[in-house]
Amino acid sequence: MNLIQTRSPAGSSNPTEARFAAVRGRTEMLAAPLSAEDQCIQSMPDASPAKWHRAHTTWFFETFLLIPHLPGYRRFDERFGFLFNSYYEAAGPRHARPRRGMLTRPSAEEVSAYRAHVDAGMAALLRDPPPEALPLVELGLQHEEQHQELLLTDILHALSQNPLLPAYDPDWREPRAATGEPRWLDLPEGVGEIGHAGAGFAFDNEAPRHRTWIPGCRVADRLVSNADWFGFIADAGYRTPTLWMSDGWAACASEGWEAPMYWQRGEAGWLQYTPAGLRPVDPAAPVRHISWYEAEAFARWSGKRLPTEAEWEVAAALPGFRDAAGIGWQWTASAYLPYPGFRPWEGAVGEYNGKFMINQMILRGGSLATPPGHTRPSYRNFFPPGARWQFSTLRLAEDAA
Repeated sequence: MNLIQTRSPAGSSNPTEARFAAVRGRTEMLAAPLSAEDQCIQSMPDASPAKWHRAHTTWFFETFLLIPHLPGYRRFDERFGFLFNSYYEAAGPRHARPRRGMLTRPSAEEVSAYRAHVDAGMAALLRDPPPEALPLVELGLQHEEQHQELLLTDILHALSQNPLLPAYDPDWREPRAATGEPRWLDLPEGVGEIGHAGAGFAFDNEAPRHRTWIPGCRVADRLVSNADWFGFIADAGYRTPTLWMSDGWAACASEGWEAPMYWQRGEAGWLQYTPAGLRPVDPAAPVRHISWYEAEAFARWSGKRLPTEAEWEVAAALPGFRDAAGIGWQWTASAYLPYPGFRPWEGAVGEYNGKFMINQMILRGGSLATPPGHTRPSYRNFFPPGARWQFSTLRLAEDAA
């Protein structure tokens, strides 16, 4: 059984109650293999302890739904607002992100009690929710699904620091991906449309849907494989500064990169640390755990380039575009910037996306750790160009001849 891609069952006839129970239950299922010690560790400032993810997503429902919308609700613990606020300035002061691993208390057991307390409050609220609360309920669930992925990527990084290289899920299996020589999908020069419009949830950074110019180009139908990456390594890709952006080469040199994150040399070839522990690198599988700097250097070495996010979204609608989601988040050539006419949400949740539109690059698609059904073609993920601990990969593009 692949724990990471399992959905939690829901047992309510109320669709919102059922979805709430399913999402909250899945978080607990993902945390279940972890000991109390596992849940407390923070392996780097960019990551957070599993216990913190469980508490922060609970704080979100308590702060933005129960306190303003459930009469008579009492906070589980007044101190938790400081501990588990992430970056919402409007919601008050907070504990510093790099020091989340110092929170040995409250215990994992107390966090479980916190979750149960808030879940009970949400059950009462959802029996007769005020209409204005329903969009925030959905945002809270989408937010928790994002943290489910972060819980997995963060604990994978933490466990990778252990010399024993323990498995998070011994039964985990590589997702199936397209193999063989890439085919090139033609995008004719012209105006395309990107962004979210219509029914269904989308984050504010996906809107408004708008027209944009697409230069004539071709986009690969599949992701770059580990075998492709072997060639980059063998051809001294990690030792050739002319392939790299200046900041990327500085990161490569200072951090000693010589292969994707979690790769190590074994007696019989390359090994990779995975959710199931250390395994031989599968040449046919897509490469993953690479930074934007590495992806861009590889593209240059290949004589190709990364697609822009607009090219990616238009190409994703074409027949034959394989592995759009479910394998890895795909780096693009696009910086994370607002769309023309972008408007952040009202209130404190307006801090959710817009204020991060600086020093980040866009990834598209969805990864093997992304909750099933969470993404859509217009979804815009973003990370700094040096980030490697996510399940990140790439596909190539080239200008039309």
